[in-house]
Amino acid sequence: MGNSGGGLTRQVISTLGQNGNDVMGPRVVAWKYPDESVTSGSLLTVESNHFAVLKSRGAVLDVYETGQYPIITPDKPLLGNFVQGFFGGQSPWQYEALFVQRAKLKVQNTGIATSAEMAEMVYQVDYYIHTDTKDDALKLVTHMPFDGQAIMTDEVADYAGPVIEQSINQIVQVTPMEQINEHLHDIVELCKQHLGDFLKVYGLLLNDLKVLIMPRDERMRELISLRAFGLSAQDSVRYYTALRMAEKGLISAPNAAVGAPFNVGGALGTWNAGKAVDLP
Repeated sequence: MGNSGGGLTRQVISTLGQNGNDVMGPRVVAWKYPDESVTSGSLLTVESNHFAVLKSRGAVLDVYETGQYPIITPDKPLLGNFVQGFFGGQSPWQYEALFVQRAKLKVQNTGIATSAEMAEMVYQVDYYIHTDTKDDALKLVTHMPFDGQAIMTDEVADYAGPVIEQSINQIVQVTPMEQINEHLHDIVELCKQHLGDFLKVYGLLLNDLKVLIMPRDERMRELISLRAFGLSAQDSVRYYTALRMAEKGLISAPNAAVGAPFNVGGALGTWNAGKAVDLP
């Protein structure tokens, strides 16, 4: 809605929908108020877990914390070099309101790395991010573009993906597959360092981070699990084979586990297949 001849239509700008639900859900990093013709005199409402960034004609005017604020045409924006006098004092400003999430949000990245033996390893990285200050909120809306109406956690994951992949491969690629879990602490610390530095550019602070790495092939996962019990490579293969046989109901599974032959009836015997045998 515009203004003509100085007449203003007052409206409330907030993240609450008509049913009272907050549109800033657990996957929303930032959200753009859908009405791009917000005018001077409107009331900006910022909830306790949000920041709000007010823009006009591409320039950032101000960043707001929790509270309610009347939108008043400024003399000069924070970024940019227009002044009201350029427009002859007619106050032609129209505003864009961007809301930034302050709460912690969970992000997940998955991918594939290769061990020293070139075995494929699947990794899953779970971490939490949040925007802490008004300056951070300004960095976010300045450096991370909106693709539509909102910035979602999936988009943050897309940005962070190459950094996480590089951090994990830096250690995994020179580590034998069986020893990767022994270096998990080093992998986590390296991911924290690189990812934390990367996200700061976007005004996002990295909180907790967890890394899970396992062989992509299910058989290799089970064999390594058996090795973790202290079994040798040969014993691990035997026990793996015995487990698969037991799943199929084969009664010879225990023999496979201990490496012993299996005899039907518990005794060995030989018969001449070409001659009849008289039974008593």
